[in-house]
Amino acid sequence: MEYRRLGRTGLKVSALCLGTMTMGWTSSRADSFAVLDAFVEAGGNFIDTADIYSFWAENNPGGVAETWIGEWLAQRRVPRHQLVIATKVRGRMWEGPNGEGLSRQHIMKAIEDSLRRLNTDYIDLYQTHWPDDDTPLEETLRALDDLVHQGKVRYLGASNHPAWLLTKALWISDRLGLASYVCLQPHYNLVHRAEFERELMALCRDQGLGVIPYSPLAGGFLTGKYRRGAPPPPGTRGTVSESVRRYMTERNFALLEVLQEIARAHGATMAQVALAWLLRNPVVTAPIVGANTPQQLRETMGALQVQLTDEDLARLNQASAWE
Repeated sequence: MEYRRLGRTGLKVSALCLGTMTMGWTSSRADSFAVLDAFVEAGGNFIDTADIYSFWAENNPGGVAETWIGEWLAQRRVPRHQLVIATKVRGRMWEGPNGEGLSRQHIMKAIEDSLRRLNTDYIDLYQTHWPDDDTPLEETLRALDDLVHQGKVRYLGASNHPAWLLTKALWISDRLGLASYVCLQPHYNLVHRAEFERELMALCRDQGLGVIPYSPLAGGFLTGKYRRGAPPPPGTRGTVSESVRRYMTERNFALLEVLQEIARAHGATMAQVALAWLLRNPVVTAPIVGANTPQQLRETMGALQVQLTDEDLARLNQASAWE
């Protein structure tokens, strides 16, 4: 396993981060435990979750992923200090006007709930899941700073923030002497480049922010399981989600052909090459990968052994260029 510093901090995290959005959605409790076991056995130490995971699944009220991670920690007796656990706050977790958002009121209850579910007394990386237009940034940042000083949170991160808002947050923290964001979790992959590369990438590079991209395989599109003119593959219930359907353009199918050629040349899978492309970006710390089974996880982690050439990078960048 390769380890990298999280942005400008001294914190070392595995070069692949295990995402847990599938827990209680497409992964059972037993399979989730097996994936966590396999990840740690392979040297992984970076686990990302969120309080709302995965409320959109049937019979899942949210908080399930955090709960299962906490139960796994207790059952396996994994040394807590060996792991870097990241979670997020913002989404609706209880009824009433303060059941969601980034107000001090919501954050102070949400952190206690997450700590209880995760069966821990601190969170390594606490991230604001997406912006809250109803709450002043200063209120949010002061509440987060208090959590750091209380020892309940060690580092702060943001997710789904535009460059102007992230810049403003960094400026407020600097001006007021508050603990500040040290990383960004953006939506970033070979077929969704512009949102991050247009302004956020330069900002993260300049400010020394770590970058932990989510959806690095574009909902499975970059694995090659969706083909031009072919029916949806088994396991998709005969349907394709709107988030994946938007990638199904002639240009992106042409990109898949390039991806496949490079994968064959390296004796790798298309998914491994798509991840290796992200890992070659010096701004990226650790892509967030999900898995339903240990076998799927082990295959994904093979991306760490794929060494793309400069020519490979040039071909992938040209095929996926957004400018």
